[in-house]
Amino acid sequence: MKPTHPLPVHHSWPLYERERFFELGQLHACDTLDPIPDVVDVAARLAPARARIGQWECDLADGNRLSWSDEVHDIFDIPRGTAVAREEAVALYAEGSRAAMEKLRAYAIRHRRGFTLDVEIRPARAPRRWMRLIAAPLCIDDRVVRLQGLKFLVPGSGGRDF
Repeated sequence: MKPTHPLPVHHSWPLYERERFFELGQLHACDTLDPIPDVVDVAARLAPARARIGQWECDLADGNRLSWSDEVHDIFDIPRGTAVAREEAVALYAEGSRAAMEKLRAYAIRHRRGFTLDVEIRPARAPRRWMRLIAAPLCIDDRVVRLQGLKFLVPGSGGRDF
């Protein structure tokens, strides 16, 4: 049975709308997020003082090397500063979420588009939880060289409010 809350968000968006979805390091007010009702509802419940937003980057030119902020390590319940291989991180996604993320990721790289997705993750030493993933490619000339974005827990999804 598929969960009914939080409602999954899964769509891509053109890079010229990047600022509408995020500015690295700072989540915009909920009135600038995607107007799809479930996104606005979830964003409206985010208490800014409690929400811990993590930055991440995947360097495609360097073998999919991940760079995570401390907050992303906390979300996945991995000790801060630990180097994490992409394969290890992807293995922590629930199967359906992993498939959706990989599909949108490939589409983002192929078509130079950002995406937003709610995913269920299964940290090794913590309860399952839902995380909002916002991603956008970084292009040099006509090549996508990195994906970068934000990750944060969806409130009420089983994770700690950091």
